[in-house]
Amino acid sequence: MTDVTAAGFETHRSYLTRLAYRMLGSLSDAEDVVQDAWLRWHDSAPEALANPRAWLGRVVTRLCLDLMKSARRRRETYVGAWLPEPLIEEIGGTASSDEGLDVPYVLQLALERLSPLERAAFLLHDVFDLPFSEIAETLGRSETACRQLVSRARRHARQEGPRHPLSPDEARRYAVAFFEAAHSTDPTALKGLLAQDAVLHGDGGGKASSVLNPIFGSEKIGRFFAGLARKPQQQGFVPRYEPMLINGMPGYISMETDTAQAVVLDIRDGQVQAIYVIRNPDKLSPVRERLKAGRG
Repeated sequence: MTDVTAAGFETHRSYLTRLAYRMLGSLSDAEDVVQDAWLRWHDSAPEALANPRAWLGRVVTRLCLDLMKSARRRRETYVGAWLPEPLIEEIGGTASSDEGLDVPYVLQLALERLSPLERAAFLLHDVFDLPFSEIAETLGRSETACRQLVSRARRHARQEGPRHPLSPDEARRYAVAFFEAAHSTDPTALKGLLAQDAVLHGDGGGKASSVLNPIFGSEKIGRFFAGLARKPQQQGFVPRYEPMLINGMPGYISMETDTAQAVVLDIRDGQVQAIYVIRNPDKLSPVRERLKAGRG
């Protein structure tokens, strides 16, 4: 393989990684899939391909569909709730070249309710803007069948409703206010931020302490965080945190005693409607690296 051919793959790597992540909800799995696609690219004759991006997209999609079958079986034995791996970026930072391809965290969660084929068709058409003719070739289905897959997926994935995009200042303000209130021993500290029917979801994967079941209601959530703040190991401990965008939504990353976490806030109508706390260390390598670098 020539350097030119290798460079040709690299021009598509970011697109392929994002596609695989949206399909799988795991960045490490997505990177493995893209590496597998690279090996297949290496063994093919890429210089003869009329549309390398489309060819690679088909390879990655099919690899993801195969992996999703085993992933679903693994999640049947997962301890507690399974949440997608968080993707972090600075609030107000420079937009990536893939701006517009990011899927908000709540939609990523909604995608989990779809069948693998529905998920693939929806992402390829509604997120990555591929024509149905190309989707049909990728999935080995007719264009009519792919249209039906996308239609069913939209009904499930878009139940969450539209959200008003937050400015960087608003996103940072919500993240800071929530962090400070969540570390107060006053159970009413969060009340002004939370919707009355707010819900808290946690993911420790059995490897870090976390809620096993959702906590519903602003009062129960307030008492939960106040209880954490009153624990002896938290007394006098000043956690390090950074407000961040996580999958395009406001939140923060922090180190709580010896455990890293990412907290995602779903803001609607000026209130926090849902909180997602990811503590499974297998999903937080970039978070730990970021916090460690910040300490230096």
